[in-house]
Amino acid sequence: MQFDATVPTLKDRVAQMALKLVMEPIFESGFYPSSYAYRPGRRTQDAIAEIYLFTIHSYEWIVETDIEACFDQLPHCLIADEVRRRIIDKRLLALVRSFLKAGVMTETGRLERTLTGTPQGGIASPLLANIALSALDRQYQADWQEMSSYNGKRQDVRRRGHPTYRLVRYADDLVLMVMGTRAQAKALLDQLSGRVEALGLTLKAEKTALTHIDEGFVFLGQRIIRRAYGHKPHVYTFVTNEALASIKRKVKTLTGRSTTNLALSELIAALNPVVRGWVNYYRHAAAKRTFGYLDYYVWWRVGRWLRKKHPRMTWKQINRRYLNDDHTYQDRGLTLYKPARIRVTRYRYRGARIPTPWTTADLTGLRAEAASLQEQLPLERVQQALG
Repeated sequence: MQFDATVPTLKDRVAQMALKLVMEPIFESGFYPSSYAYRPGRRTQDAIAEIYLFTIHSYEWIVETDIEACFDQLPHCLIADEVRRRIIDKRLLALVRSFLKAGVMTETGRLERTLTGTPQGGIASPLLANIALSALDRQYQADWQEMSSYNGKRQDVRRRGHPTYRLVRYADDLVLMVMGTRAQAKALLDQLSGRVEALGLTLKAEKTALTHIDEGFVFLGQRIIRRAYGHKPHVYTFVTNEALASIKRKVKTLTGRSTTNLALSELIAALNPVVRGWVNYYRHAAAKRTFGYLDYYVWWRVGRWLRKKHPRMTWKQINRRYLNDDHTYQDRGLTLYKPARIRVTRYRYRGARIPTPWTTADLTGLRAEAASLQEQLPLERVQQALG
C-alpha cells in the first residue's frame, strides 16, 4: 500500500491542530473585515453581500484577480514576520518555523526542502495563509480609513478627481471595486499588482481582468451583474452555467445505470444531501428559475432511472407505485427533495458585525490556556514527530 507522503502524519496533524487552537483566537481579533475565507462565522455569501453593497452604490469598475499558486508560493519570511507581529513566545515561533521547514517526501522516498508555501494538506495552512495575506489587507484597510477619516471625506476625494476603492479578499481571490474612471481603475490594478509582488507573490495573468459592473463578472460561482429593471438599474447575482452543469453531472452520475441495483429509498438518500447542499448555497442569488429547472431535471432523471430499473413496468405502473399525491417520488418514508420549493432571499450584509467565537474578555483566559498547552506540547516532541 502506498501513502501520499506530502500529507502530514497523524502526529503532525494533532500538533498543527493544537497550534491552530492557540493562534486562531489571537489573530482573529486583528484580521480585517474585508477578509472572508477560512474564518469562523464567515462565508462566501458575506463576501458577495459586501460586493453587492458597494456595486449598488456606484462602485462600477471591478478588478477581479487571484494570486498565482498562493499556498505554494507564500514566502516563509512573510509568514514569520506577520506571526511575530502578534506573538513573541520563542517556542511557538520555533514551532511555526518547524512546520514551514519540514519539507515533503517525494514518491521516490527522498526528502525535499520547502523554501516557500504553507504545509501541504496541513490543518494550520489556511490560518497561516490568512496571517500572511493580512499584510495586503492592512494596506487597503489603511487606504479605506484614510478615505473615510471624517464624514464626507470620500465625496471630497472624488470631487478632487481621485477614485475611492475597496478590496474584498476570499483566500487568494481578490476583488477590487472602484468608484472612478476606467483609467483610474487600471492604475489601481497596477498598484495592486505592485503590492502583491512586494509580498513575494504574483497575480495570475489569465484570471486578471478589469470589467464594468454592467458587463458582469464571476466570483465564487456566482455571476454579479447590473441590469436595467424599469427606470432604475439593479445589481443581481445569478448562478453560473458552470455551477449548474456541475450539479447536473452529479445528479446524472447518481442516476446512471450503475446504480439501478439500489432501492429508490437509497437513491433518494444519496441524492437529497447533494441537491439540498447546492440549493442552500445559491438560495440567496436570483435563482428561482434555476431551481425550478433543477427540480424538473432531478425528477426526470429519477423517472428514467426507475424506468431502467423496472423495464417491464409501464410509466403508469411506476407512477402508481412511487409517486405521492404531490407528484413527488417517494419510497419507504423518504421523499425526493424539491428545489423549486426553496425560498430565495437576499443575504444581508454583516461586514464588521460578524461575531466570532471569542470575545475580548476571553482572550486573557485563552492566552493562559495557550501557555499551558505549550508546556504540554514542548518543541522537542514536535520536532521528534517531524523526524
